[in-house]
Amino acid sequence: MVGGFRRTAVLVPLMDGRLLTAVHGGIRWIHTFTDEAALARFARLKGAAPGEEWEYAALLGARLLDVVVPSMDGPAGVAVNAADEDGSMLFPPVRGIVPDAAAVDAAAVDADTGTGGTERDGDAR
Repeated sequence: MVGGFRRTAVLVPLMDGRLLTAVHGGIRWIHTFTDEAALARFARLKGAAPGEEWEYAALLGARLLDVVVPSMDGPAGVAVNAADEDGSMLFPPVRGIVPDAAAVDAAAVDADTGTGGTERDGDAR
């Protein structure tokens, strides 16, 4: 799933020119959507009027995971289609999904083994 997400362009709503996020469980989640219909369902749940337009950007999943997540203050992950009970997905800030430097589990690996926490070659910054 991670590989498919990394190759897919998703829609990220913008509020006041910034990516729409929400904090839950100590993680800042970036809201993303696979298409305009999924974004519209989310907008309606958030109280948007029918037909109200929401500004959004289209970004590759890889850019979100490799560039945007590490640039956020504190741990961050990506929530896909949050308004869809059956089609939602979460990509948490853990090793193998985000760069090690942004992974919340990297510190635990560093403490246990004395290794880890380094960037992989090819991570975009």
